[in-house]
Amino acid sequence: MTDPKTLEQRAVRALLSLSGRTLPSLREWVGADPGCGVARALLALATGDRWDDAVLKEQLALAHRDALGAGEREASLVYGVFLHTHRQYRLTADHLTGHFARWPADELAGLMLGAFWACEDADYRTHGDTLTEEQAAVAGPENWPWTSWLAATRAEQGRTREAYELAERALGLHPRSGVAAHALAHAGHELGTGPAGTAFLDQWLRADPQAVQSRHLNWHAALQSLACGDFPDARRRADTALARTDVGMRAATNWRLLLIGESPAGRSDPGHVRELLAAPGGTAEIFHTFNLALALAVEAATDDLHALARRAATDERPDYRDVLAPVVQALAEITAGRPRAAVDLLTALGERAERIGGVRVEREIIQDTLARALVDAGEPVRAAGLLHHRTTTRHHHTYEDLLLTAHTPAGEHPSTG
Repeated sequence: MTDPKTLEQRAVRALLSLSGRTLPSLREWVGADPGCGVARALLALATGDRWDDAVLKEQLALAHRDALGAGEREASLVYGVFLHTHRQYRLTADHLTGHFARWPADELAGLMLGAFWACEDADYRTHGDTLTEEQAAVAGPENWPWTSWLAATRAEQGRTREAYELAERALGLHPRSGVAAHALAHAGHELGTGPAGTAFLDQWLRADPQAVQSRHLNWHAALQSLACGDFPDARRRADTALARTDVGMRAATNWRLLLIGESPAGRSDPGHVRELLAAPGGTAEIFHTFNLALALAVEAATDDLHALARRAATDERPDYRDVLAPVVQALAEITAGRPRAAVDLLTALGERAERIGGVRVEREIIQDTLARALVDAGEPVRAAGLLHHRTTTRHHHTYEDLLLTAHTPAGEHPSTG
């Protein structure tokens, strides 16, 4: 029988790696050491979104009780997990700041760094970046988890070359680092690595097809196929790798295909999208709502987009009212064949578009939409200027070239019905 310490090391490594063995390893650890509060809390962190509130609270109450007996660090970790799994992201971020002050470079606490971005607050994001930089410096360049998290931070900051080098370093230290593989995919997108990017992701996924990020990394591979003009591969990945529940990634792929005059992959059911919007929490997060709007745009559901834009415009949350509403309205205008109105809306938005949430690779689709609208409105020179930084720095940019090519507008594409 494997001793609990070995099971702990195996489970923690799998969790930090985002391995497909994460849940089995965590369950094995909890089963072998049921009185370990940290083990129980990490299982909740990894799978708590599948539990109802009563089970989640019960499990974390047990975890905290046991963690108190193990030590202050353990109790602090479990409390952080409690806040994070209950989507109290600001409180999680505040708690992590204090936790790292006492236990610098704690790798298990690093698993919750996403809370700083989930706050949807620029100041928290900046603080999270600074904290990651500080903890990575404490951990040192030979620490693969912190090097991976720093690579992800640099990618989102637009420090692409540095992100690429850090991700490669982390993968050299630990080839199965899921965070590093994801950071490399982000940097590869900014560089337009094309077939080289898809080849790396396919090779990485072959070693662990059940990796936590398998569908998301396939989506990144689809974007690289778009970059180099391999549209059948982009459609194939969207159809075979993405589930029905991956509405956002599927819509983001299909809208990009429509913007360049290509037929989309498998479509979302508009009724399903409406159900998601109407469900409790359907518009709780701005980026999730934006992804649902993209799904409606792919279906040329102009009336639904108008209704969603009106709803966002009356929302008490500033980012919904001032950012999401004009973006959704612009999508409605494009699907209605009015690119000039979309140009006016998105141009007026300017840098506020960053407040839509998501990360650089995901938000870029707003710029794509503006470029397409500019071309369709008869302003190809402005569109070329908008994408100049991409067409001059990306090795593969067939996608950008096609964005700048006149063709049937996205909203009038025959495949949108």
